[in-house]
Amino acid sequence: MKAKKLSHYDDAGRATMVDVSAKSETRRTAKARAFVRLSKTVLKALPENPKGDPLEVARVAGIMAAKRTHDLIPMCHPLALTHVDVEMAVGKEGVEIMASVATMGKTGVEMEALTAVSVAALTVYDMTKALDKGITIENLCLVEKTGGKSGEWRREEAGKAGRKG
Repeated sequence: MKAKKLSHYDDAGRATMVDVSAKSETRRTAKARAFVRLSKTVLKALPENPKGDPLEVARVAGIMAAKRTHDLIPMCHPLALTHVDVEMAVGKEGVEIMASVATMGKTGVEMEALTAVSVAALTVYDMTKALDKGITIENLCLVEKTGGKSGEWRREEAGKAGRKG
């Protein structure tokens, strides 16, 4: 079996953007998640935050970030996204963030989904850090992707972000 190689390097070892011009356009989707662990004090204060609703600001920030992924990650292609959604779920220990991204294109949207949840999580931190500097962002991961030559992929682990499973 031939070993796979990293796709973003040429034969000389230089970083390169992958040429996707020969690939077929297909519907491509990705979902990613992250968990922001918050203290009880911060969780209690979420609805009363003087800066505004931190979760709504974070949701919008995540959507905006997905659309700008190519500006942040050097070898990402600019994509015409057809859908971006960021959802927040408040639990006993913090906020679970899930992003869904879609496009019709020649390359996947995994990085866009991961960027969306990352920036949304950082925004929750920014909006609540005055109450607690000990906030943590955990379990950032790709949950699933569809489309393209490699087809479908789903994370097999049990449980949700923020839980060990």
